[in-house]
Amino acid sequence: MNDLPTDFDARTTLARPDLAAQALEGRVRAETFRATEPMRGAVPVADIHAEADTASERIDQLLHGEIFDVLDRRGGRVWGQARRDGIVGWMDASALVPHVGLPTRRIASATAALPLNALVDDASADSAPIGAFETDPVAVAERLLGVPHSLGARSSLATDCSGLVQQALFACGLAGPRHSDGQAQLGVAVSRDQARRGDIVVWLNVSSDHSWTGHSAFILDETRVIHATGFHGAVTLEAFAEADARCLADGFEPAVFRRL
Repeated sequence: MNDLPTDFDARTTLARPDLAAQALEGRVRAETFRATEPMRGAVPVADIHAEADTASERIDQLLHGEIFDVLDRRGGRVWGQARRDGIVGWMDASALVPHVGLPTRRIASATAALPLNALVDDASADSAPIGAFETDPVAVAERLLGVPHSLGARSSLATDCSGLVQQALFACGLAGPRHSDGQAQLGVAVSRDQARRGDIVVWLNVSSDHSWTGHSAFILDETRVIHATGFHGAVTLEAFAEADARCLADGFEPAVFRRL
């Protein structure tokens, strides 16, 4: 993306040289500004890609009921922004329906037909009113133990590391940035010696040529973390020392600890 001011994040700014969201007029450069068309996810989970080509990198997902603000259409693909976590990308138009009204409930179960945190209108045993949140992100993450690891995923069906942290935070009504570098800015910094259950630990790797920017986990107790890891292929419990040694060996920066 060209000509974005330095205080704009290209990953979450709905703008490119030829087209930008009308709300950004006067703030970014673009040949054309246009209003977005709000749509809602109509399938359990839909992939969001970096480019119109479905073979491009998957950078995010849209859960059922979440809003996707469409700005451009190309064949059966649409370009826009996932409103819940702000990520800009391309997805299949067939996974969306016109946005009418607002969901009243969220899926609160990790084993329901729809993924955890999906948004719905009908009451069921698997749902809770929006606003009735959980209180312990780690307890939510523990319910996802064994869920497969998959880069770009962010649901109770499959997830990457930052997706696990994000979904656990969402379930507790807390802000959940999509990427590890955003999660490394949450709350306040604490030292390793101060870290306790519920703190977030992030090993940054912002030099990567992929959309991911590091590795995120929750502190489970004095010696262990819970995280989604490609090394183990799933959401798992692991000794902090083992995860830390592997990240450092892979060239990641030393861990930072954040308390919400």
